[in-house]
Amino acid sequence: MRRATAEVLREYGPFPGIPQVHGVTFDGEHVWFASGDNLNAVDPASGKPVRSIDVAAHAGSAFDGKHLYQLAADRIQRIDPDTGRVLSTIPAPSGSGSSGLAWAEGTLWVGQYRDRKIHQIDPDTGAVLRTIESNRFVTGVTWVDGELWHATLEDSESELRRVDPESGDVLESLEMPAGMNVSGLESDGGDRFFCGGARGGKIRAVRRPRRAASR
Repeated sequence: MRRATAEVLREYGPFPGIPQVHGVTFDGEHVWFASGDNLNAVDPASGKPVRSIDVAAHAGSAFDGKHLYQLAADRIQRIDPDTGRVLSTIPAPSGSGSSGLAWAEGTLWVGQYRDRKIHQIDPDTGAVLRTIESNRFVTGVTWVDGELWHATLEDSESELRRVDPESGDVLESLEMPAGMNVSGLESDGGDRFFCGGARGGKIRAVRRPRRAASR
């Protein structure tokens, strides 16, 4: 397993009236983050909030190219980002212990915090299709270029881990600097991860490691 210290490129926030950042996702233009009673959009260039949707937003967030998905207690909401309307809901696996949320391969991937698991689920029914186990508390989850990454938060320390999507084996670890905890996790599809800052009320952009192409 490769280990390195995470390179923090930029911090966003804290944002007025928002003490905590939970789930984080990216729609190709804006970074969305969950803050309890709202789902908020931030311009990653300026760092300024541009919009807020009044919806329960307690944990992970995801975007499938058309809709936002948001964890709220023991359910996952599918949301129209244009109107803010909740279109449908499905049960979250294992009730209210869900944390991170990601969209990949036409399915949702749900982190289970204290259960130390990641579930792949059917986005229409909530049925569990696959389960990956971790040895640390799971917070955020994201996919990028066929890589599955998840964030951890335990004993006041956080890291970003690339794991084998079949076995759950840790392949790579980026250790966050002291005091920088990670709640939500999302990739921008390129060289950055967006990391929710939990009770710090911030979002941090972290450089994603790039591997040389094999010959």
